[in-house]
Amino acid sequence: MNISKSEKLFEEAKKYIPGGVNSPVRAFKSVGGTPRFITKGAGSKLYDVDGNEYIDYIGSWGPHLFGHNPKFIIDALINAIENGTSFGAPTEIEVKVAKLITELVPSVEMVRMVNSGTEATMSAVRVARGYTNKDKIIKFEGCYHGHGDFFLIKAGSGALTFGVPTSPGVTNGNAADTLVADFNNIESVKKLLTQNKNEIAAVIIEPVVGNMGTIRANQSFIRELREICSEEKIVLIFDEVMTGFRLAQGGAQEILGIKPDISTFGKIIGGGLPVGAYGGKREIMEMVSPSGPVYQAGTLSGNPLAMNAGYAVLKYIKDNPDVYKLLEEKSSYLENGIKDSLKSLNKNFQINRVDSMMTLFFTDKPVNDYLSAINSDTKLYGKYFHEMLNRGIYLPPAQFEAFFVSSSHSKDDLDRTIKSCFESIKNIFN
Repeated sequence: MNISKSEKLFEEAKKYIPGGVNSPVRAFKSVGGTPRFITKGAGSKLYDVDGNEYIDYIGSWGPHLFGHNPKFIIDALINAIENGTSFGAPTEIEVKVAKLITELVPSVEMVRMVNSGTEATMSAVRVARGYTNKDKIIKFEGCYHGHGDFFLIKAGSGALTFGVPTSPGVTNGNAADTLVADFNNIESVKKLLTQNKNEIAAVIIEPVVGNMGTIRANQSFIRELREICSEEKIVLIFDEVMTGFRLAQGGAQEILGIKPDISTFGKIIGGGLPVGAYGGKREIMEMVSPSGPVYQAGTLSGNPLAMNAGYAVLKYIKDNPDVYKLLEEKSSYLENGIKDSLKSLNKNFQINRVDSMMTLFFTDKPVNDYLSAINSDTKLYGKYFHEMLNRGIYLPPAQFEAFFVSSSHSKDDLDRTIKSCFESIKNIFN
């Protein structure tokens, strides 16, 4: 039996890197098998060390709105590299990116650059606590905000009013300050507020979830959440690390018509490079050092490479707003094609889609929260993933991740994906 280069590399990687990967989902634990080691991305395609080509629907987990390596981003990076990769001092490009973000997202009046989505959400919560002088936060089960200690909390039992750690190393103290509500259930929020009157600094939420599969906040739920936060003087944080500038120029908040107090960003604003940002109301953001007492710093924050790539993307988006119409057309074509092709199989499935983000669930019930998501058939998804991978379609190696359509996906790519989906599911059940 021939052993692939990916298999050899994975075995070697496990000797030097925990689990052989630098981010857990890459290990294929949820679907089984060996992760593919990638050598190159171009347009809608990925290429692995064994020479296999895949139509890519991960897009580095969201940032590749225009596919891999578009020329305008490469040109921006080359120009930046020629002048230096990092200075640890202010640059003009940081100002240009910050200004452009505030132009495209009306709720953001000031913005601070950081280096990852996790850093952005951690900092946003710290600022909210400093601004309100309160300690507790509310998050929603199934929403992912990075690996900060106070985010790695699951809902406690019915006897508990606070969450419990989901990872060793997270303290009970962190868990005590993190309350967990049910997504799309405003009554669960009201209950926590009653039990913790005047103690809540912030509510943080993915307005369109990408980490329990694609799930959109119900309009009535998100509207009432905004009203409650205003009434109770609680900072409402939208985690738009994944959705920011992907779903619309103004992100998920533009689609939902709701303005948060703080927004967090990542992925697209770095053009595929490591990046993060948080921003919002001026009076809140002026709490951040050196303007105010809430400390946050970073040597590589606003580095020229990420900022030049990010500026190229944001400028392109501003100058070409029709890109979202194109993405909607491609995504709708893919969704409807899959639905139509699978009708004849008479199998249970749901497709959740919000613009260019979508997820296929194997279940006969609508998926609109954490409980309905985890009740889908994840073993079946694992089989489906490998069937698709063997046909050259690269989907997320986990049921509870969104997949992403880019402007570089051709009609040929989409038709091939639709056909592969039909063949894969038919093969699973035969």
